[in-house]
Amino acid sequence: MCGIIGIVGQNDVAAQLYDGLTVLQHRGQDAAGIATAEGTRLRVHKGNGLVRDVFDQASMQLLRGRIGIGHCRYPTAGSEGSDEAQPFYVNSPFGIVLAHNGNLINTEALRDEVFAQDRRNVNTESDSEVLLNVFAHELDMQKALSPAAVFKAIEGVHRRCVGGYAVVAAVLGLGLVAFRDPHGIRPLVLGRRSKDGRDEYAVASESVALDLTGFERVRDVRPGEGVVVTEDGQLFAQACSEELPHTPCLFEYVYFARPDSMMDDVSVHKARMRMGQTLGEKILRLRPDHDIDTVIPIPDSSRDAALEVANVLGVKYREGFIKNRYVGRTFIMPGQSERAKSVRRKLNPIPLEFRNRVVLLVDDSIVRGTTSQQIVQMAREAGARKVYLASAAPPVRHPNIYGIDMPTREELIAYGRDEREIEALLGCDWLIYQDLDDLEQAVSGPKHRIARFDSSCFNGEYITGTADDYFERVRHLRSDEAKTRRRAS
Repeated sequence: MCGIIGIVGQNDVAAQLYDGLTVLQHRGQDAAGIATAEGTRLRVHKGNGLVRDVFDQASMQLLRGRIGIGHCRYPTAGSEGSDEAQPFYVNSPFGIVLAHNGNLINTEALRDEVFAQDRRNVNTESDSEVLLNVFAHELDMQKALSPAAVFKAIEGVHRRCVGGYAVVAAVLGLGLVAFRDPHGIRPLVLGRRSKDGRDEYAVASESVALDLTGFERVRDVRPGEGVVVTEDGQLFAQACSEELPHTPCLFEYVYFARPDSMMDDVSVHKARMRMGQTLGEKILRLRPDHDIDTVIPIPDSSRDAALEVANVLGVKYREGFIKNRYVGRTFIMPGQSERAKSVRRKLNPIPLEFRNRVVLLVDDSIVRGTTSQQIVQMAREAGARKVYLASAAPPVRHPNIYGIDMPTREELIAYGRDEREIEALLGCDWLIYQDLDDLEQAVSGPKHRIARFDSSCFNGEYITGTADDYFERVRHLRSDEAKTRRRAS
């Protein structure tokens, strides 16, 4: 999962791109990059690390230009190392720099096609560089530089690329380009602000990046849509694919997005509150005479759900864990041993909230189970009489192939196991999962703005279809064993 942002302003935009990336940092902590366009010059600075570590005063002063894009990332399938940092650049046609959030599932076929048919070389393992070269080739085929030519090029990208993706790019001589995959799996939000009587525009993965930089959220970029903002601030938008079912990623709302974001007209905060309500109602159905004393969230992304669970159950809500803000998200930590060590570094219990109590721990989801096992044990060590664990999401039984570096099936604790077997492995006294129908309704909300989601990591139904060899490649690239081999080589 990555965070992207693009801005067209009347003055240099690098500082605003930097600010936007800082509030998208939760989407990727591996690398960051900014590219700006000034006349016929593109300037790019990128590297491994957090946004604050990659950029200093000297690098920011070099990033001049009224058009720019930014990216923060964590490694997806096979993409580890400093040369994978984005944005990527090609000089033909015109000069294009591009950043991408998501994952293509036909990368290997495209890589061969780009080399043999388009006569272009891809220098890294990143599918983002493949996507850039597909876009560049399709734009070159138009023999023109205009919004209409860009829309034709985006049509070509949609025709050739399969997967989930949201893209921002800067094209020299034209302006900012943004587009989203035909199913709208990955999020992309459009914002506008007025300065001195002229409009400025921004696009970003989440609306929180628009809020910080002073842009008002206008709408989401529609599935399959292309957006062009020219150097003089004119906005053009056009559908660039056939109309397909809109299926945004359900896991965005469960875990990745910030609660203060709006995506696809859904408040993440309210969606998580509704998750807690339906989860609480399920607990009451299963155990109307429950003995729960306290509901405790596993910070941070489960807080909204946990508070509503406590309200429904009529029991106390308490903060029982203190979080060390300087440890990264364990879900995206490389390697099982590193994740295990990081749990204890990241969370410390408050014994007074556990001692002699029956506690219900609420988490947003359970993926590998590494974090959950240790947190249950920490609750016991802090003195809990019983430890129950509730997940605001259903069991994760399948890999996510559209841009979330979820492990292979074999590394998912729920794969091939029923809930009682998972309960025994986690060491809790009772395990409760959210039902998928309830989760989807909670995110869609009472107005049912979204009829269908990409829920593939829960139900194994991949909206774009998949091939068996893709899963074998994912296993080869994403498993902890494979990552350990790469780091050792």
